[in-house]
Amino acid sequence: MDFITFQSSLTGSQPPKECTQVVQALWYDAKGDWEKAHEIAQSREGTREYDRLHAYLHRKEGDQWNAGYWYRRARAEMPAYSLEKEWEELVKGWL
Repeated sequence: MDFITFQSSLTGSQPPKECTQVVQALWYDAKGDWEKAHEIAQSREGTREYDRLHAYLHRKEGDQWNAGYWYRRARAEMPAYSLEKEWEELVKGWL
């Protein structure tokens, strides 16, 4: 699946089954279901991709302290650019 196809899937009612859980979490996030996305992030804490997802979600939530904690756990820096760009980079990187 490519990014354009993934974006098109946002008109549907379910995330694409062929996507990984972290990409499905970003689908839920884009659909406004932060809680479902966060539940996925918590399901495999200690796994770098899930910790990175967790960081993004707390940054989006506005909890900068908690986001910083998760970025450090994921060995990543908190981006200085928009959440929209971060979301797109994560999707493209995990597709």
